Amino acid sequence: MTVMPRQTILFDLDDTLVHCNKYFDIVIQQFLDSMMTWFAPWKLPAEDIRAVQVRIDIAGVQDNGFHSEHFPRSFIQTYEHFCTLTGRAPAADESELLWKLGMSVYEFEIEPYPGMIDTLDRLRDDGHELFLYTGGEPVIQGRKIEQMKLSDYFGDRIFIRRHKTADALSSIVQEQGFRTESTWMIGNSLRTDVIPALLSGLNAIYLKQANEWAFNIVDIDAEPNGAFETIQQLTDVPRVIRNWILTLR
Repeated sequence: MTVMPRQTILFDLDDTLVHCNKYFDIVIQQFLDSMMTWFAPWKLPAEDIRAVQVRIDIAGVQDNGFHSEHFPRSFIQTYEHFCTLTGRAPAADESELLWKLGMSVYEFEIEPYPGMIDTLDRLRDDGHELFLYTGGEPVIQGRKIEQMKLSDYFGDRIFIRRHKTADALSSIVQEQGFRTESTWMIGNSLRTDVIPALLSGLNAIYLKQANEWAFNIVDIDAEPNGAFETIQQLTDVPRVIRNWILTLR
């Protein structure tokens, strides 16, 4: 049996290990349905409503990080935008409904991505040390971690940050004393996972999703110092890491 050199592996959580975007898509469709009903006399195109909501949503994340309230707030601000645009009077009960609708996205039962357990088992069995690095609020992210029993794999090696930036990741690397050449960042976001990893000198695996949040899609403006691979399914992670190690021998 070949003993693999121990690697330090940081996993993103949302849309890397567990589903996330699909719940937002469900709630966004409900938001669009409500808006189309309320603004029916003006025949607003759904894509126009969605474009405004996306712009407001992304601006909120850039300004305030991964804060739970920015999503329902984007619904209300989009609603107010079109009230102003059309001259329709805003209603307090409609704003309240949109707030509750936006917050409901955090109440879905969390589902793992296919092969999550097998992937984590294989990496742990290969002797690697696993860390979780996720963006958001401790209460919300902690609930997901508890539901999925992820502490079985990550223990207390869990970092929850409101802003997932290059500086945030670099500070973790420095505080933990990670060796960059044997440290990996695995995630679905070019903006908050891949680019920060490359800028920090880490290996990176980009888990490309078919339906990605617009915030996560940016041009890569950093060169890899080590491995940088794009995969389509989570279960490819152990193979990519194993193959990279073998090329170094």
